[in-house]
Amino acid sequence: MAMLPSRRGSGRNLTLIDPTREFEDIYDRMGQLMNMAFGDLGVSGVTDVPWTPLADVSETDDAYQVHIELPGTSRDQIDVQLVDRELIVTGEITENENGGKRRRSSRRTGRFEYRTFLPGDIRPDQVSAELADGVLTVTVPKSDTAKPRRIEVKESSGQNNGQRSGGQS
Repeated sequence: MAMLPSRRGSGRNLTLIDPTREFEDIYDRMGQLMNMAFGDLGVSGVTDVPWTPLADVSETDDAYQVHIELPGTSRDQIDVQLVDRELIVTGEITENENGGKRRRSSRRTGRFEYRTFLPGDIRPDQVSAELADGVLTVTVPKSDTAKPRRIEVKESSGQNNGQRSGGQS
């Protein structure tokens, strides 16, 4: 980013200001304030409290699909369990040790846990999970009783359509 000239104080002194450095300072101060107010939320390091990854739950006619964002994880870092109708995905993302002095880290690391209850009857023996491009997709098939059924509407024969049967009123 370009340096912006600024006159500070009186006289002819011209000082260059780096806007990115100003934003870094604000970012660091806000982080300190949040840590003082709420404690360490697990954003910058490993803590005892697991964080919850971003996820979408969708439903098709045949199954429930849960898409969980887990960038930088491998399948051996993830555990998927189904207890009754509750889907539980847990694991841990470790920090990369790539050397050098770390200036800032906004990636989530440490233990994570995602839980959701599936709304209908399911087939627990046919659940599948696939990790691709940092997104874990868990597919939970619906049981036959939970699948929507189309019911055909039949046309009446028309003999008594809108007419009352004969008799006295």
